[in-house]
Amino acid sequence: MALLYLQPHFDSTGVLHHTRMEWVLESMHWLLDVHYGEDYLRIVDRTVQENMNLLRKFAIDLTKQFKEKTASKHPLSKLMFDCLLNFTTILRVLSQN
Repeated sequence: MALLYLQPHFDSTGVLHHTRMEWVLESMHWLLDVHYGEDYLRIVDRTVQENMNLLRKFAIDLTKQFKEKTASKHPLSKLMFDCLLNFTTILRVLSQN
C-alpha cells in the first residue's frame, strides 16, 4: 500500500484494484503457510525451496480452477483438505483441469 502514497493521483477504481490484488496475495500466502506449513520448513537448498514453492502454488491454482469450474460453494481450504483425505477428490480436481 506504500505505492498509494507515492502516486497520489489514483482514482477510486485504482485504489480498489490495488487493495484487491494485495488481498489476493495475502490469501495465497495464508494458504501456503497454513496448509503447507511453509513458514516452518527448513529446506537448505535454494533450488529445492523454489521448486517446492512452485509446486505448492500450482496445486493451489488447480484447486481454484476446479472450484470455479464446478461452482463449488466449499472454501478453498476445505477442497484442499478433502484432496488430502480422499484420492477420488484429487482425481476429480485433476480431471476438471
